[in-house]
Amino acid sequence: MYRKITKQLIDWKQDNARKPLIMEGARQTGKTYILQYFGKEYYRNVAYVNMENASDELKQIFTGSINPVRIVQQLEIMFGFAIHPAETLLIFDEVQEIPRALTSLKYFCEEAPEYNVVASGSLLGIFLHPGSSFPVGKVDFLKMQPMNFEEFLIANNEQRLVDFARENPKDLAFLKEKLYDYFKYYLVTGGMPEVVQSWITEKNIEKVEKIQDAILQTYIRDFSKHTKEAESIRIKQVFDSLPKHFAKNNDKFLYDAVREGARAREYELAIEWLLSAGIVRRVNLVKCGDKLPLRAYSERNSFKLYFIDVGLFRRFAKIPTAVVLDKTAIFDEFNGLLAEQYVLQELNKYELFYWRSSTQAEVDFVTQIDSKIVPIEVKSGLNVKSQSMKVYRERFNPELAIRFSLKETKMDGNLLNISLYHSPFFDYLLKSHYSVLIA
Repeated sequence: MYRKITKQLIDWKQDNARKPLIMEGARQTGKTYILQYFGKEYYRNVAYVNMENASDELKQIFTGSINPVRIVQQLEIMFGFAIHPAETLLIFDEVQEIPRALTSLKYFCEEAPEYNVVASGSLLGIFLHPGSSFPVGKVDFLKMQPMNFEEFLIANNEQRLVDFARENPKDLAFLKEKLYDYFKYYLVTGGMPEVVQSWITEKNIEKVEKIQDAILQTYIRDFSKHTKEAESIRIKQVFDSLPKHFAKNNDKFLYDAVREGARAREYELAIEWLLSAGIVRRVNLVKCGDKLPLRAYSERNSFKLYFIDVGLFRRFAKIPTAVVLDKTAIFDEFNGLLAEQYVLQELNKYELFYWRSSTQAEVDFVTQIDSKIVPIEVKSGLNVKSQSMKVYRERFNPELAIRFSLKETKMDGNLLNISLYHSPFFDYLLKSHYSVLIA
């Protein structure tokens, strides 16, 4: 299946200043698949080393000296073919399972930069923390995310539709029904590649949900596998509380929703673990909506947590598939919960915050695009009236405001309404409707 990250991998391969690459990302986002595909398509050979449940022979390679020449020589013996620097992609998968393999990337960078080395792992964020043995500045980084809606469309053999939309972003009205149907299916499946593949080949919701349940259980098993018992319990409590926070429409993460009487200091490490594992994404509050950089004015203790994937969130929150797919139910509260999660996932390349005033007005997201601060509101239906966005615009007079809803995509003054199912073409819509902002 097509993944946008392939372009970044090609850019990395062609970069003369290339360093060993670390690909991060939560489990089941497709890291192994895309690296093996990249290797087969753009190299003569692939030397794939899976360090999870590694053999004694493999462990022995990284037990002694981690000089790159020695490592390559021993891997050549193990694989039975020569590892040519420019012609072979060397993949260290689940590299966190053998820490010295992770450390060896430093020496590949310093002593053997001609080798094309990629390391990946599902929990690398847990291991690559300050104070670890891995040196800063010796690697390049990429982060693998679940498939977004555009990738979902292409996986469904809609490349021509995507190409047309990119080239004609003001001419999407006649695609409404098709995009709208795909949009609803995407809310059900989300972007985990195995889930998407199952849906495309079998169109069986029960099988889709069985795979989603298995992925969720894998995450839960990781809590206890990689942490002590007390900490794993806290991580699980935070994890289980996520649907509650959305259902209650809280203005920030409330520890009481995790456990009655809970305090922040008890759960800070649990939240950081989930963030580092890539299972959740944190969006901090900003009270000042007109000063850059937004990060400098964010509130560390006021934040919301979002799930890695809208399909997994739907399944975890027990939102029935029938509700999502029913055309008359698309406007109800369940889809309101999904819409915000969906938009965040579509805008994953942007650093997002949310804004709230002392008078309870709240804008779902605020981000920086180029040198402009842009408020973003999410509506799940056709009713787009919002006192909060009105308050924000009157107070800060932003050059551009954006609203996602089910209304048609159009510019109204300096407010750009984008149909939820047009979100894959966000950058193209900005350029066409508001070219001043995006070069």
